[in-house]
Amino acid sequence: MTTRAVAPTARPRPARAGRAVLRLHRPALIAWGVFVAVISAVLLWAYGPGGSAASAAWQRKCSVDLCDVGYAVDTYHLAYRFSEAAIGFLPVLAALWAGGLLIGRELENGTAELAWTQSVGPARWLAAKLAVPAALLTAGTTLLVLLHRLLFDAHQVPKGWNWSDNGTFENNGPIAVAFPLLGLALGALAGLVVHRAVAGLAVAAVATVITRSLVLRTSPHLWPWKSDTSSLLHGYPTKKAAIYGGKGAVTSTGAHIPDPCAGAAKTCPAAHDLVGYYRDYHPSSQFWPLQLTETALILAVAALATTAAFTLLRRRTS
Repeated sequence: MTTRAVAPTARPRPARAGRAVLRLHRPALIAWGVFVAVISAVLLWAYGPGGSAASAAWQRKCSVDLCDVGYAVDTYHLAYRFSEAAIGFLPVLAALWAGGLLIGRELENGTAELAWTQSVGPARWLAAKLAVPAALLTAGTTLLVLLHRLLFDAHQVPKGWNWSDNGTFENNGPIAVAFPLLGLALGALAGLVVHRAVAGLAVAAVATVITRSLVLRTSPHLWPWKSDTSSLLHGYPTKKAAIYGGKGAVTSTGAHIPDPCAGAAKTCPAAHDLVGYYRDYHPSSQFWPLQLTETALILAVAALATTAAFTLLRRRTS
């Protein structure tokens, strides 16, 4: 009597695990597609008919000293700021989804453990959970950033926007693409830590908001500041559009010190040997160095969060 060897059952390939993520989270995929479509439509409208109407209204109603821009220009600016706010909120949305639905809910319901025992191991499960939404987030956000940049460069109403504005600077380059990936990584880590959907939502949102704020505060200091000086008569130097850093007083030896005379008597500068003021700033020529250094910082933090998530998962399932 002969026996036939039974081939071991092969585990699903990563591509199949990716398709499973798409099937399981189809409502989120549809919502993401609608979000990208709506914001893209707003930006294209502002670039096309909205921008043309605003430009015509500006040329018809505005002068150097007086400007009654009217409805068309206001709507044009509203569309621009609305798109910036929506793109800026993406890191929190990614964190909420990852912490609550992508990871937290499956751990809470036990579906993750079932998948680990029957189809795919923990590491591959987490890799698929992160890789698929990361690819979709990157593709969609890149499209929105390109459209935002297109609208900004057109600038059909020559007033109201500067490259250094909060929101405008981040959304005009790869920073806006990197931030949702950071939110995704922090959300996944939060979901693994708390093992609960609702708690994962809260922890992921708080962690993302705090981390994003810290990154935005730190990143301007990663690239060398330029410094401009002015006399005591003219006060602190100003630039038309720049990212400002520290400021203070200049002594006769050229040293930059904190201003000891803010609100003091007129004799104060002479008493402290002050001859002028200084202000640190980043000019528009440093746009890409700032963008790239901040993007690198964001991706480094995201990589750390992802590594922590895999390490935690391995320890809990070993």
